[in-house]
Amino acid sequence: MNATKELIDKLQQDILHWQGFKQQGTASAEAIGLGAIECAFPNGVFPKKAIHEFITVEPEHAAASAGFIAGILKTLLLQGGVCLWISTSRTFFPPSLIAFNVAPEQVIFVDAKAEKEVLWVMEQALKCGGLAAVIAEVKEINIIQSRRLQLAIESSKVTGFLLRNDPQKLGSNTCVARWKITPLPSVLEDELPGVGFPRWQVDLLRVRNGNPGSWKLEWVQDAFRPVVDVVEKEEAVVKLMTGHYA
Repeated sequence: MNATKELIDKLQQDILHWQGFKQQGTASAEAIGLGAIECAFPNGVFPKKAIHEFITVEPEHAAASAGFIAGILKTLLLQGGVCLWISTSRTFFPPSLIAFNVAPEQVIFVDAKAEKEVLWVMEQALKCGGLAAVIAEVKEINIIQSRRLQLAIESSKVTGFLLRNDPQKLGSNTCVARWKITPLPSVLEDELPGVGFPRWQVDLLRVRNGNPGSWKLEWVQDAFRPVVDVVEKEEAVVKLMTGHYA
């Protein structure tokens, strides 16, 4: 029985390797801080040496996706290095990175004239092991272009993010995961004035050899936290006060 299990595990690891997925340590996965979302990936590990695809439809979704990616960058940049952010029309506001504990000087913005240039710059940047991450804003990408990006990271430790704004086609590609981030209304604590913490509806639409799913997260005290529904919170308080638990 153990021999059969070992054979199945070996086959699973071989398949992951053939598909370009490189196994990483558990400690590395925990450092990302995405909580239960990490369990959706093979071996419960957020794949750093891979390309992640984010699909947006509205400008608000693009802004929410950029903020969510910035939260991930906070961890990726802990060991130093810089991030490259490539686009044809820069809309991201660099000072907003501070809200996610990312120093603006750690992100280099590259302005390209055409999407073809964006993909070329991304491909070259992904070969640079000194970079912590590369983000590119593109609308369309085909399977051949995505394969070139995947090949570029084979010998590096760079994480890639594709921010696809209102794409016309969602065909197959080599990206390890396809995300959709939607902004959610923030909630003010104790009706205090101001702006609440950023919140997102996180949909993992597709994940290679993993399990798609949906979660609600917010950014609190420099970390991702699951959003607790008001009803759930009230029920928890009642149980705590009465001592009754299911």
